[in-house]
Amino acid sequence: MGFVKDQAKITVGIMDQQAEISGRLNGNFLGDGFGPLSGRFSAIAESGMIVLFDHAHDEIIRSPWIRLIAHEGSIPQLQQARSGQTFTLFNVTIGDQYHWERREDQDFQGDLILRSREDGTIAAINEIPLEDYLKSVISSEMSAEAPMEFLKVHAILSRSWVLSGLGRRKKREETSIRPEKINEGEVVRWYDREDHDLFDVCSDDHCQRYQGITKIVSKQVEEAVRETCGMVITYLDEICDARYSKACGGLTEVFDTAWDNKRVPYLTSISDASVLHQPIKTEKEASDWILSAPVAYCNTRDEGLPEKILLVFDRETKDFFRWRVEYSRTELEEILREKSEFDFGALKEIVPLRRGPSGRISRLKIVGSKKSIVVGKELEIRRWLSRSHLYSSAFVVMNEGKRFIFHGAGWGHGVGLCQIGAAVMATQGFSTEEILKHYFLGVEIKKVYTDV
Repeated sequence: MGFVKDQAKITVGIMDQQAEISGRLNGNFLGDGFGPLSGRFSAIAESGMIVLFDHAHDEIIRSPWIRLIAHEGSIPQLQQARSGQTFTLFNVTIGDQYHWERREDQDFQGDLILRSREDGTIAAINEIPLEDYLKSVISSEMSAEAPMEFLKVHAILSRSWVLSGLGRRKKREETSIRPEKINEGEVVRWYDREDHDLFDVCSDDHCQRYQGITKIVSKQVEEAVRETCGMVITYLDEICDARYSKACGGLTEVFDTAWDNKRVPYLTSISDASVLHQPIKTEKEASDWILSAPVAYCNTRDEGLPEKILLVFDRETKDFFRWRVEYSRTELEEILREKSEFDFGALKEIVPLRRGPSGRISRLKIVGSKKSIVVGKELEIRRWLSRSHLYSSAFVVMNEGKRFIFHGAGWGHGVGLCQIGAAVMATQGFSTEEILKHYFLGVEIKKVYTDV
């Protein structure tokens, strides 16, 4: 593993495929050949260019690529720009296509980059040092009031995930791997950070939540990032592609249930409890497991804990350890037509064909009077069967003719660290190292760059 001397800067896609982007520069910003610029601004896509306007709607520049860098005083050199000032983007979507989707104005530090796309739209990108990015990620993913050991765990695993993937976009371009397979009667898709072409990661749940400085970064979060600066988890001396989700449901999942068909040794299925739960192997075992309430760290009985560890909009999601969704047959037929873009006709059966060890389904057969299709993987299944997303694909279906009842377990893909389970472990006195080594088998914690 090649250790680095300094922290990286990363590019984060805040908004993408927009016809127009608007916001406010909270201080003076410089561009390439123009500035200083401050106050409200807007940008539109026009003939392959981005047209940038100031607060008076006067045109500032036309270019396919615009970088705005904060500066103080009258220093004209871009390389001497300061990073302490902020910019605001209006109407940023969070929870895109999930059940908590909404729009909000968000504030950011670092540089603002506007890039045009071939389809005539614009991407708004924030370039920022990794450690500053992590402070926002942790504050955007979980409450700053969560236990300190958990915040340190999250800093290490989020840093690991970013650093492990910085070189993978180039590798994907060289190998031309496409994360989908569409054949007659079969649709298999998965979604990963390599889907992004203009930036390293996006700012939403597809990658890691990043809401700039909109969510107040507490002293506790700053301390967690500072104390773990440069620290990652490694496996066989390589930085781990550390995955996580909200609640595993009692058993974590393996990598290839959600993504590419490969084995990742440290992303295996483990029991999220102090007792051993056996992996799911049959449909009967899946039904028995999902319809029960086993002992698990993420099966917390502490009613006050969610308020300490979850953000306000996440607390809107209730009963995530075990959940129930009911549809009339006609309603589910309509959802399937809308989300899959196939007309199944009268819905007859929903049949799991392959499950992972947590009970999450990676291949599901949908049988209708007009068409039958096998769909995968985990997230695509969840998207087809809900107007937003089912909480997870660990479910059993009860077909009562005129209605379908889904009983499910967990929230998210379930691979790697279980955020709620890890927070519970922290409240029970487990250390940062103990928590990480519980969820990621065979890993070591190492420092890959020095303090900043």
